[in-house]
Amino acid sequence: MTGQHVVMIVGGAVAGSEAAFQLAQRGVLCFVVEQNERPYGKVEDGLPRWHDKLRLQEEKKIDEKLSHPLVHLVPRTRLGTDPALEEVLGWGLSAIVFANGAWRDRPLPIPGIDRFIGRGFWYQNSFVNAFNHYPEPEYSGPPLEIADNALVIGGGLASLDIVKILMLESVDRALDARGERIGFYPLEHEGISKVLARLGLSLQDLGLKGCTLVYRRSIEDMPLAEVDADATPEQVAQARKTRRKLFQNFLQKYLFQFREYSTPVACLDAGDRIVGLRVAGTEARNGRLITLPGSEMDFSSELVISSIGSIPEPVPGIPMDGEVYRIKDDLTGEVAGLERVFAVGNAVTGRGNILSSRRHGRVVSQHMLENYLAGTASGYEEVLENAASGAAVQVNAVARRIAEQAPLSPEGRAAVIRRFQALQERVGYPGDYARWMERVRLPLV
Repeated sequence: MTGQHVVMIVGGAVAGSEAAFQLAQRGVLCFVVEQNERPYGKVEDGLPRWHDKLRLQEEKKIDEKLSHPLVHLVPRTRLGTDPALEEVLGWGLSAIVFANGAWRDRPLPIPGIDRFIGRGFWYQNSFVNAFNHYPEPEYSGPPLEIADNALVIGGGLASLDIVKILMLESVDRALDARGERIGFYPLEHEGISKVLARLGLSLQDLGLKGCTLVYRRSIEDMPLAEVDADATPEQVAQARKTRRKLFQNFLQKYLFQFREYSTPVACLDAGDRIVGLRVAGTEARNGRLITLPGSEMDFSSELVISSIGSIPEPVPGIPMDGEVYRIKDDLTGEVAGLERVFAVGNAVTGRGNILSSRRHGRVVSQHMLENYLAGTASGYEEVLENAASGAAVQVNAVARRIAEQAPLSPEGRAAVIRRFQALQERVGYPGDYARWMERVRLPLV
């Protein structure tokens, strides 16, 4: 048997499965190391569960790519801890490709607030994960907290998902208590304002105030869609006008509150729980945002959710530049200081929100934004497609780098395979992707 290149890919979701498939198509043997039972990442845990058709569609794509004969899954395994990166670097692999996304919530910069996690304070990733899975009979995570007067900190599309979850859950439960059995999914499809108008009801009739989205800049500044760098002043002005119109339509559909030019500066607590936030006004001066002294106001709330972005999880042994991995070659995503170690997707960009993910050089389009805010489409299709195509572009460059070096000898290849088989056996993986997925796949709820 001749030699063969062998690559470890960390993460099996959109970017990871695409990377594995592209390399396998070139005859490279790929082992996909996935920290979870299932390789779907934010398709499963980050897409709010009303996107059921899209989730099935994207999971099917991942399944097809990971079913390639030269692709082998290693589930329930976290590189960096067990096994350690230093150990794996000694295995003689052709390359390691990090496609593990951005799962760590960017910390909310309020002193001491993290001590209230799970006690009135949540970060977006854990909140959406709880929302997606709490109806499942076998769910064992923290109970989903819903409060009418919740405060959401953020301004991107992920924060709008949080707002939508809060409003839909609150209204659905209030209607159910009145004997109005609308159901969560019909309420999401039709929109809160239309349902209540049809029933001759208002939020006040349901005893609800609605949650409040707190954003440090204006509606026009919200990172809902990006403007081309070479856009004219007229195009920029039109884009800002469109953002406000679309956002106002979204606000009307889901009936939440919004505070612009506001930022939290302290948390309010009652011993063991958060009970609100102290919020100050902000102002843009000479391109910089400043907090206005003496503008503080206290807002009571039983629930605070931070949705200010996600960043890559630090991996022991991977150098960081602030919140992202330190990259020495933007084309290939080669990690600085490490030979044959690459990163693709959100591990490079530091954009963990699916809706703000992008491939290099291509931004989320205005069309996608309009579909998302208008409710005429999920808004995620284009971005997931971009994530896969972006990974393909980068992996092409990685493949060229791999081809420059000698493949593993038959003996070296066999030794590496034994290493990965031992990892698979440790977690009970049967060596067959289809059989494993039959065992661990969750039903849609």
